[in-house]
Amino acid sequence: MSRPPFEVADLVRTAGTAFIERNRRWIRWTHIKVLLAIARCRTAALGGHIDECTRCGHRATISYNSCRNRHCPKCQTGARERWLQARQRELLPSPYLHVVFTLPPQLASLALQNKKVVYGLLLRASAETLLEVARNPRHFLPIPVLRRVFRGKFVAGLKRAFQHQQLNFSGDLSLLDQPKIFAAWLRPLFRKDWIVYCKPPFGGPEYVLQYLGRYTHRVAISNHRLISLANGQVTFGWRDSAHNHEQKLMTVSLDEFLRRFLLHLLPKGFVRIRHFGFLANRRRSTLLPLCCAALGAVPPQTEPETSTPRESSPLWLCPNCGAPMIVVERLTAAQIQLRSPPLRDTVAA
Repeated sequence: MSRPPFEVADLVRTAGTAFIERNRRWIRWTHIKVLLAIARCRTAALGGHIDECTRCGHRATISYNSCRNRHCPKCQTGARERWLQARQRELLPSPYLHVVFTLPPQLASLALQNKKVVYGLLLRASAETLLEVARNPRHFLPIPVLRRVFRGKFVAGLKRAFQHQQLNFSGDLSLLDQPKIFAAWLRPLFRKDWIVYCKPPFGGPEYVLQYLGRYTHRVAISNHRLISLANGQVTFGWRDSAHNHEQKLMTVSLDEFLRRFLLHLLPKGFVRIRHFGFLANRRRSTLLPLCCAALGAVPPQTEPETSTPRESSPLWLCPNCGAPMIVVERLTAAQIQLRSPPLRDTVAA
């Protein structure tokens, strides 16, 4: 894929501190921290390193370090690839189903004001629904049953969160802090079927993993969707799901673009990828080999997922011979400022 003409980092740098000053009314330190990380990502401000080929000895110029912020569009590719490799090792020789739980649009405003509570409840209710329904020998994940159980568990969780005063209401939702009004607001959620998708994957479990990888490490917008920045207006591409997923363009002011971008920030400490059942972190090492033995499969070799991309897999290859590159020198921001750019190694003809 070709490099985009400009990136979210360029928009953040263009807006500068003036954007923060203009939006002091709602902007928080968590927002500022993400903006600073994106603006400094892969620049001399974060230091750098020099890579050398393990075969021919070719030495590259300084590569600036990445910010590794999970909201940065440039820092998720390597993390996604490592996650996919780990999940692929855990696949069993058994039929799989692709299940997607969707919340009704009426909950969008509540979720925006209570991200950690609503997102966490969504993950727990989904997992508990699957475990409960799949445990029943009379049926195997029928959609009508999944809908009813998921809806019941999610709404029950909302009621508990309200009783424990875990929900915040502001703006148009401020009246919901009254018990009777909140109960009346919840009642229509039971009058419609909630959307649950449940089908065997078209391309097998490997295809589903690739599909999930586009969401598990997804940020608000990819750099490749950015089209132009002119006169303080940002134009980007988007997909209209209401009209056969037609590709369209939208233009908004730079401030509005960054405001929308920051709406997608996840709460601090929120775990967006969770494993349940025999893949739960505390039970995986014990139960996964048992599942493999029952199916006559070879247990996967567990490997740590915390290593850096260039140390865990050869994502960075030598431009001369194609062999893996490894880091041979690390530089701080101060060292980069004091150091003249190294010359590229030349190969004699």
